Amino acid sequence: MHGVLGWWVPVTSVDIRSPGPAAGGGRPPAVEVRGLTKHYGDLVAVKEIDFSVAQGEVFAFLGPNGAGKSTTIKMLCTLAHPTSGRAVVAGYDVVSRAKAVRRHIGLVFQEQTLDDQLTAEENLRFHAVLYGVPHDQVDQRITKVMDLVALSDRRKDLVSTYSGGMARRLEIARGMLHTPRVLFLDEPTIGLDPQTRALMWEDVLRLRQEEGVTIFLTTHYMDEAEYADRIAIIDHGTIVALDTPDALKALVGADTVALETADDDAALASLKRAGYTAERTEGGLTAFVADQEAAVGPLVAAVGVPVRTVRAHRPTLDDVFLHFTGREIREQHADAIPMFARAHGARRH
Repeated sequence: MHGVLGWWVPVTSVDIRSPGPAAGGGRPPAVEVRGLTKHYGDLVAVKEIDFSVAQGEVFAFLGPNGAGKSTTIKMLCTLAHPTSGRAVVAGYDVVSRAKAVRRHIGLVFQEQTLDDQLTAEENLRFHAVLYGVPHDQVDQRITKVMDLVALSDRRKDLVSTYSGGMARRLEIARGMLHTPRVLFLDEPTIGLDPQTRALMWEDVLRLRQEEGVTIFLTTHYMDEAEYADRIAIIDHGTIVALDTPDALKALVGADTVALETADDDAALASLKRAGYTAERTEGGLTAFVADQEAAVGPLVAAVGVPVRTVRAHRPTLDDVFLHFTGREIREQHADAIPMFARAHGARRH
């Protein structure tokens, strides 16, 4: 394994929308950032950002390439030194108490860094030695984390026999072996099929529920960001939005129902007389409603003319991302270089 700043970096059923202990219960935040800034020469990669993450929260960090997302995560994980400002992770300053931060965080890279010529258990035992897990606790912790990611029956198998999804889940188990307070996940499900992604998220949220760990993730999958208690969107080095998924979607706009009718002018007049907010569009007309599913029937009844097509739409996180950054995250991700792999010099086995 390669060293980073003199230390070894670990690679690392639940109610999906269970809020968990996100409110923090009056406890100090798991992550607190104030005025954090990073310059690379004349380039300002991150500019005076502020946010905090409650203990036990699932916090998603989104941003197009070059927005400052990776630089922020590097500073939080002590892989980059801030130019100014302050960040505290797991109760320790990332500059003055960097070693303590490293002891209390787990990392899961985009790139796999397991040794596939070792068994799952051997990979975990190696990690336990590196992190100084007390010898009398190692077996118990291995059993616990393998159970949490539903891999107990493959504990003695070589990693080379694992599927990509199983290997990713083992990396999460490894990141949790030393009982970190904060688990950082860098694009944890990239390259996995939707079913495997869903299974992996069950594992992650089970960790939050049973271990009380705070989850800080980066992702470009908008459906995956829905699992988060809160989402921060960063662009041009500044945080442009931070709230719950539902609150962010509400900021973008109301639900809409688009209709094409036999007489759009007459339909529009009828909707307005019925008290709806509606407008003409190029393809027909659009009504703005509180609940698009519930509104379709009454709208069709209210137009008073034959309806040709009906399309209901509720704002999504894709809409949110496009609204705040002006571009779709999928377009930005195509040429992305794995952040932690780049910082760590990770290799494929």
